[in-house]
Amino acid sequence: MFTKILIANRGEIACRVIKTARKMGIATVAVYSDADKDARHVELADEAVNIGPAPSRESYLVADKIIAACKQTGAQAVHPGYGFLSENAEFSKRCEEEGITFIGPKHYSIGAMGDKIESKKLAGAAGVNCIPGVNDAIETPEKAVEIAKGIGYPVMIKASAGGGGKGLRVAFNDKEALEGFTSCRNEARNSFGDDRVFIEKFVEEPRHIEIQLIGDSHGNVLYLNERECSIQRRHQKVIEEAPSPFISDATRKAMGEQAVALAKAVKYQSAGTVEFVVGKDQSFYFLEMNTRLQVEHPVTECITGLDLVELMIRVAAGEKLPLTQADVKRDGWAIECRINAEDPFRNFLPSTGRLVRFRPPTETMFASDMSKLYGVRVDTGVEDGGEIPMFYDSMIAKLIVHGKDRKDAIAKMRDALNGFVIRGISSNIPFQAALLAHPRFVAGDFNTGFIAEQYGKGFHAEDVPHDDPSFLVALAAYAHRRTLNRAVGISGQLPGHGVTVGQKFVVVSLGAGGNNSQQEATISDFRAESGASVIETGGKRYDLCASWHLGGIRIRGTVNGQPFAAQVERGLAKNPLGFRIAHNGTQLDAMVLSPRGAALYQLMPYKAPPDMSRYVLSPMPGLLVDVAVQVGQKVQAGERVAVIEAMKMENVLFAAADGVVGKILASKGESLTVDQPIVEFA
Repeated sequence: MFTKILIANRGEIACRVIKTARKMGIATVAVYSDADKDARHVELADEAVNIGPAPSRESYLVADKIIAACKQTGAQAVHPGYGFLSENAEFSKRCEEEGITFIGPKHYSIGAMGDKIESKKLAGAAGVNCIPGVNDAIETPEKAVEIAKGIGYPVMIKASAGGGGKGLRVAFNDKEALEGFTSCRNEARNSFGDDRVFIEKFVEEPRHIEIQLIGDSHGNVLYLNERECSIQRRHQKVIEEAPSPFISDATRKAMGEQAVALAKAVKYQSAGTVEFVVGKDQSFYFLEMNTRLQVEHPVTECITGLDLVELMIRVAAGEKLPLTQADVKRDGWAIECRINAEDPFRNFLPSTGRLVRFRPPTETMFASDMSKLYGVRVDTGVEDGGEIPMFYDSMIAKLIVHGKDRKDAIAKMRDALNGFVIRGISSNIPFQAALLAHPRFVAGDFNTGFIAEQYGKGFHAEDVPHDDPSFLVALAAYAHRRTLNRAVGISGQLPGHGVTVGQKFVVVSLGAGGNNSQQEATISDFRAESGASVIETGGKRYDLCASWHLGGIRIRGTVNGQPFAAQVERGLAKNPLGFRIAHNGTQLDAMVLSPRGAALYQLMPYKAPPDMSRYVLSPMPGLLVDVAVQVGQKVQAGERVAVIEAMKMENVLFAAADGVVGKILASKGESLTVDQPIVEFA
């Protein structure tokens, strides 16, 4: 067994590998870029080596620097995590040549299966059903359009070295094929250093189900059940679960055996995943093989009780797998939500900056410890006060729950999301909460087009209807009453003129555009010591008992005898006198006033925000890589104006209306903030 391994990655996966290595008594070496010098994985590792500037192509993607770090520290093996160099056959081969063990498959397996074009040819030769398409690299946008027409729209344009939704576009017409091909090549070049692109038929209404494999150097390969990964947004997985609510035991067995046969054909060792497109009739087609550990591996760990990272390390050290196919368990139901640094209310644009507060829900399961299951686990590479840089992926944490069945797992996940506090940047937690409450998700009735169908016009606050809106009003009233209790207790108040608190309040819900609504609330039997209170509002009674203090965000307690978790904030920039309540993905901004105060508030004039329609604003923090217009140029609606790069994704900004460019207010290469003006129209 190794005594020291180097983790050639960053973020949550680097932290995840370190935990298992520590459990096994193996020393760890972290590598980090200039942007990650204070990152959590650097703190957790026994040693750390700087490998260069922030952009990944100058640090995490440079094989020579990784190998030099191994030699410098005496690391005998490299765990590549996922992304970066994890599926780079040349890197795997270089490690072998330098006498460093690559904790992953052999380079010939990566070469055969990691390359999407070669893997499809090999699968076809092995008699595996493949999706119609052209498996050779395409050289020009014009050729891409010609091929797409021949296959028939819609088509999928994919980077050969792609993964994680990068370098992938769906085109429904010639224009989209032309633009998608160019964007794919650029993204692939920047993210993977390989700009080869191919095209295949886009199968409509498919489900994305994948089989987890583990193989050793003694010819043994097992399948560890499946994962349902159909909840995707722009081909990026959002929620993963195991097992799938869709396939039968017979289909599971057939998919597993086919995946094993494919892996044995390329002498596969280590953990890997075979992805399938599954039709409504449970027919399935080989899509690709990921020759690495997957982001969503924790859900498989929950239902099987296996530590996949430990198995990878043991297999790489030459050990035999410690179990047979008959030993593989399938206990309970696990769900994983990817918590991303993005703003769901601004079309999921990346959100970078400092994590002012980062308070995950309480963990009862832990990465690398398979003895504690049926609970909540958080895999993350960040901590309070940490920085979310613009150079890397937007995922900041994975929230995993394990329940006795799917209904139990969904309930646990909703509660865990309610208690997950992230401030300083935007996160997709409200969107995740909305998905978990959606009737079709609860019923297991979805495919990979689910998010596009249900949220085709974007995600808005009204897309998250609360099952009990009056509960949010009651929480706002309760928080206000707790605040007043402090005012009552302030010493030195003039006798006869101290703060007195009545029982009747009006909760003013603050809507967009000054569209406010009011709801009365009566608070009785308030007990400051225990946090108990009775609130009557909206024709309902809420017996509420909770622990919450001023300045705290997370509130936990019981309402009418049932446990709940929610978030309460007082004194926000847009509402310094009010509260923001968040529960089950729904957010309520409110002011709690006396009846007289509410009557006077109704008389206040509404101040409209300034008109910014003449400007093209940066919708997110990022790097301005191109300004496609010049001063005096006539621009039509829908025309390309600028390109911003953030978190490895290219985002093109288009003109919202016809106009003439008056001023260009930002220059190419500039780092932009949210809502910074780029172009002003005359």
